[in-house]
Amino acid sequence: MPRSHTAFLFDLDGTLIDSVYQHVLAWKESLDREGVVLPVWSIHRKIGMSGGLFTNILLRETGMEITEDRIERLQRWHAEAFNRHHAQGSVRPLPGACELLEFLTKEKIPWAIATSGRMRTAAHNLAALGVDPNKVPVVTRDMVRHAKPDPDLFLAAAERLGVDIHQSLVIGDSIWDMLAAQRARALGVGLLSGGYGREELQGAGAFRVYDDPADLLLHIDEVAARD
Repeated sequence: MPRSHTAFLFDLDGTLIDSVYQHVLAWKESLDREGVVLPVWSIHRKIGMSGGLFTNILLRETGMEITEDRIERLQRWHAEAFNRHHAQGSVRPLPGACELLEFLTKEKIPWAIATSGRMRTAAHNLAALGVDPNKVPVVTRDMVRHAKPDPDLFLAAAERLGVDIHQSLVIGDSIWDMLAAQRARALGVGLLSGGYGREELQGAGAFRVYDDPADLLLHIDEVAARD
């Protein structure tokens, strides 16, 4: 039977696409070019935020001046480096990601993608998933005022689907996804495929945690309400 009362709102990087560490390395390359010296682990802890918030926080932590030109330059260099990783074939859908989306479509369960990334980096990931933004609701950082941990992305995705955010599931791999879900008053489902730990995701509000999209699909009846 169709589960028409549950909608799935997916993050992209680390949730459907195995790309978190490529983003980390791309940000590391961008920051190095700007003379911002930071260890890789500290960059990873902030992946999942919007690029603007991410760079603001990092520059503030290093005591460097925050200017629009500097932020734009860092974001451009990051996009160039990430897209280069994509061209090298290191960025692929996570196990079960395509199958999970196919299952939801077959079962007539509404779903959308909401990512803190801008379309210049998200486009390659969407193509790898076989997702056409003209046919599937996709909300990127370009389309909302604030990104995660603010709830705007997921609220916009629910609106695009025409569903109640309070009856939606936010599927994400980072604490920023789970915090955004709480602020949107949606249920958060965490995935370990982005590098955050189970306890971290649960502490940020996840009511269920699975390994990756394949594991979520295996346990889909635990989270998708039936009519």
